[in-house]
Amino acid sequence: MLTLILRSIIIYCIVLFAVRLMGKRQIGDLQPFELVITLIIADLACVPISDITIPIFFGIVPLLTLVILHYLFTFLNRKSIIVRKILNGQPIIIIDNDGINYIALKKLNMTINDLMEGLRTAQCFNLANVAYAIVETNGNISVLNKNTDSDQQEKLLNIILINDGKIIEENLKNMNLSKSFIENVLEKQNIKDIKNILIFTINSRGEIYFQEKNKKYKLLHEKVNI
Repeated sequence: MLTLILRSIIIYCIVLFAVRLMGKRQIGDLQPFELVITLIIADLACVPISDITIPIFFGIVPLLTLVILHYLFTFLNRKSIIVRKILNGQPIIIIDNDGINYIALKKLNMTINDLMEGLRTAQCFNLANVAYAIVETNGNISVLNKNTDSDQQEKLLNIILINDGKIIEENLKNMNLSKSFIENVLEKQNIKDIKNILIFTINSRGEIYFQEKNKKYKLLHEKVNI
């Protein structure tokens, strides 16, 4: 029992040292190479603690190796832009003056739902107010809002009616709208195939934000009873 306790204390101190070396950041703020090393360290630490037949030396050496590897990567990350791009990637603009960048969205393997969740986390509930949205290297989304004179405009919630070419029937029902409403709006814009629509949202004022894949977004206003 005493051996198990001592092994646990030693491994704990080494893991604590490794985590402190990474700085005071939350898991969601870690760069990719930091997250990978963190996960491996957590797994390696369990082995010598749970299995006392394994010499503790076999547990300490891999942990210290990862600590040194992390220090080396961090050093190179500070000194070289090229290494930084390889290890961390680079920020990608997913919303600009033309609306949502569908190609960038696919490159990041993100869905419209992922994007909308990220915007809401950034306290942005209206796509029409977004000037730029950037996915940072740690996965967080930074948002630059457009200038607006209306505080109320910021509080309007966009309800998604079309998500990557698919109609959200539940949201249509909640908004007391029908599929024909969407078809009529798109027909006025000479759009016949709903599958070409990347996103189509509406708020309580009847303001519509929609965008075809790889095309500029459009803002419309329809009279609706919501």
